[in-house]
Amino acid sequence: MGFFVAEPGMARQGDQTEKKMSKDLEAVTVRRMRETAFAVEKSVPVEFSRDWLDSQPKAQGGDELRCLAEALYFEARGETVKGQFAVAEVILNRVKSERFPGSACGVINQGTGKKYQCQFTYTCDGHKEIIAEPRAYDRVSKVARAALNGDAPDLTEGATHYHTTAVNPRWSRVYTKTAAIGDHIFYRHTWRTASN
Repeated sequence: MGFFVAEPGMARQGDQTEKKMSKDLEAVTVRRMRETAFAVEKSVPVEFSRDWLDSQPKAQGGDELRCLAEALYFEARGETVKGQFAVAEVILNRVKSERFPGSACGVINQGTGKKYQCQFTYTCDGHKEIIAEPRAYDRVSKVARAALNGDAPDLTEGATHYHTTAVNPRWSRVYTKTAAIGDHIFYRHTWRTASN
């Protein structure tokens, strides 16, 4: 991956169109997040335990919840509860970033269709996604719901990337490491501008 370089006074052609599209995507994301919000009378502090997850009501919501829950299932179901929240946080950090699509479904499916050229391998590895562990899916759905509600504390210091400890991708040498939780290491972009 390359670096983003911005120089003062240099505008790319189509910036206005990109800004409008970005605002439109942001509005859609906010609307979808509100539509899928789980109504609770009182926010319950998040505990990073299976017992806490099991005590939560069944997660309900629309496409954003489904996409995030599926990503957590296929990317982090074997991880600790805290690790699952950290992976969810990375996906939602990408949603907030202008460098990625403006919805959880958009972020998760970015690059899908080209084998092994997607952001989340399970979406482009050629294998059919089958949820064979309903209890694990129920738990990660509750993680997704709490993350979408904004109930979880910051765990990754703004990370937009992660990988398992089993691999060492090239991009990890140029991004800033922010956290190591369970079997995942988390990173954020190392922004470079014309002034540095």
